[in-house]
Amino acid sequence: MPEEHICGKCGVHQEIVDKVSKVMPDEAVLYEAAELLKVFGDSTRIRIIFVLCESEMCVCDIAKLLGMTQSAISHQLRVLKQARLVTCRRDGKTIYYSLCDSHVKTIFYHAMEHVME
Repeated sequence: MPEEHICGKCGVHQEIVDKVSKVMPDEAVLYEAAELLKVFGDSTRIRIIFVLCESEMCVCDIAKLLGMTQSAISHQLRVLKQARLVTCRRDGKTIYYSLCDSHVKTIFYHAMEHVME
């Protein structure tokens, strides 16, 4: 049985291809976007992002809230920090973590909205 094409024919829609080709980002940019989205692909990191959407927190508090070890949380925070999703500040001996900017919260909330539809 022949493969059915949505357009009803096998020809390329050159006008559409040309239009999209003009705005297509460089491969390096697309690669970086893919790497960023991989960071969101871990449920522990998503849980950490959720709590940091609500409040700045230290490792101890995040670990207690999520029922995990401080070591496990620290590891995931390191990944989030390397991806520039999380930042930190020191207050005495305590380090507090927060989201880098509103873009992180926006990405997270859009993902939540999408899965809750």
